[in-house]
Amino acid sequence: MNVTTEQLFTHARTQNGYLDQPVSDDTLREIYELMKWGPTAANGTPARLIFVRTPAAREKLLACMSPGNVPKVTQAPVTVIVGMDLAFHHHLPRLFPHADARSWFEGKPALIEASAFRNSSLQGGYLIMAARALGLDCGPMSGFDAAKVDAEFWAGTAVKTNFICTLGKGDPSKVFTRNPRLPFEEACQLV
Repeated sequence: MNVTTEQLFTHARTQNGYLDQPVSDDTLREIYELMKWGPTAANGTPARLIFVRTPAAREKLLACMSPGNVPKVTQAPVTVIVGMDLAFHHHLPRLFPHADARSWFEGKPALIEASAFRNSSLQGGYLIMAARALGLDCGPMSGFDAAKVDAEFWAGTAVKTNFICTLGKGDPSKVFTRNPRLPFEEACQLV
């Protein structure tokens, strides 16, 4: 695999529409196999993913989306719901056996939620980079009713929705003009 910084960053764009090209289940597995190696605090890996690809699942998800995001989800061959497992710490004895990391979180719901949100967000970023590395385009988004998504897709679990991201081959005619970014001097400090 010969991946460039252009493919991952400078030429990659947030997608607003997709070409009618499928994404295979093998590719979705490959995305996960790449993203799972990205670092998280204490190897907690709280992200949980639902790859929405069937018409029935898409219809359930569309009912949860803000009107502006409905066309994106409708056109995308796959939409992934990136969730955060609020019981991630129960896996720490297996995932981080170097210390009793589970005890760091037991009985601390605010710490659990903050860590799950922060680290599942990181993992969502790794998902985007993995998808781009495999030649797919992505459209990460807010603009959905999280409580409805949770009820439809995560009912009976400790998982809550973090964000949603469409995946596929982007339609270049639907990409917005590149927006500016802050320069180093405005966004960074050297201390």
